[in-house]
Amino acid sequence: MFDFGIDGYRPHWLNDRAAVLAGHGERLRALIGRPLTRTWLVWDVQDDAWFPDCPVLLDFAGVQVEVNHQKFDDLSISWNTIHPHRPVRWPDFDLRWRADPLPELRALRGRTLRDLELLAWAGDDLARGTLALSFRFPDARLTVVNALDENGLAFGPPDARHHRHALR
Repeated sequence: MFDFGIDGYRPHWLNDRAAVLAGHGERLRALIGRPLTRTWLVWDVQDDAWFPDCPVLLDFAGVQVEVNHQKFDDLSISWNTIHPHRPVRWPDFDLRWRADPLPELRALRGRTLRDLELLAWAGDDLARGTLALSFRFPDARLTVVNALDENGLAFGPPDARHHRHALR
């Protein structure tokens, strides 16, 4: 199993809403009411840019959820397995964890999670059925989407072509 160059990381790939809810629904719901204290992204030092192939880490006051996408329909959610102070080893890249590297992420620090939704893409294209995890805060939202074989971040309301499934 590929660990994305991250010691201790063991992604568990899921492909449908029922499996995600069965495996993680209770723990995801338990995040509601907790403040987002930090986010972590893997940064390509040479290009000074986010390296979206690696997991997105969201720390809710000591409970870290690790979200990752690959291929067209794989979603992995893991919990407290990644230590962002350890190196990321990926051939041909100089990668490092960076805390809150984007202004949109910094703006979310300290905000309390109000709700979560599991989104399923319902568009008429190759991405149909891909899952995304959407975190709703007072007056803000962060969604970690499948950007077709890597992670993507979206800020604001989900596209109307998503079927929205509240986790509350």
